Amino acid sequence: MATKTQSKQGNISRSSGGGGGGGAKGERSAFSFGGSNAGVLAGAAIAGAAVGLAANLGRKFLMQMPSAAAGDWFDALKAEHAATLAVFDKIEATDDSQTTQRTALLMKLKYALTKHAHEEESIIYPALRQANSAHDADALNAEHGYVKTYLYELENMPKDSPEWLARVRDFRSMLEEHIRMEEDEVFPAFRQVLSEEQNAKLTSRMNKEGFKMA
Repeated sequence: MATKTQSKQGNISRSSGGGGGGGAKGERSAFSFGGSNAGVLAGAAIAGAAVGLAANLGRKFLMQMPSAAAGDWFDALKAEHAATLAVFDKIEATDDSQTTQRTALLMKLKYALTKHAHEEESIIYPALRQANSAHDADALNAEHGYVKTYLYELENMPKDSPEWLARVRDFRSMLEEHIRMEEDEVFPAFRQVLSEEQNAKLTSRMNKEGFKMA
């Protein structure tokens, strides 16, 4: 009896993978990372990441392209001013029942103003200070604080309230005066004292900052 039992155990041992070419040696778990499947998965992950990165860069390019195509830094900022006021037009055309549309347009307005403010605060206003226009730079920069306050208030007010649209109009009035000061007074005088090389560098730097925020 002992001999038969040992014989059976030996057969089991040989058939379950200790020996030559069959069984477990030829099979791989779906969770094995050592073989060709791992290479395929890794390749797919890298390809997916590359596609995602390319799509993100493409989106950033499309978002910044209108500003970059407008001309130099001053032309680009004027184009962004006009695009922002166009969003205000759409908001003011809504009624109190269009809360979803108002929320979406407010998000668009916030994005545009945040990106625009970053360009000015990171590049244009510091350059103004270096050109001995610190007073103008500081005044304009301070007004950006009010922009953030208006956006915060509008985000937290009920979108179906008549007061919401009234606040939008107050916001627009304040912003239009800010734009008038930049476009009619500060920026034209500043651009006039810049050399072609300085103007080009300022434009390039501002577009890079805008691309980061796009």
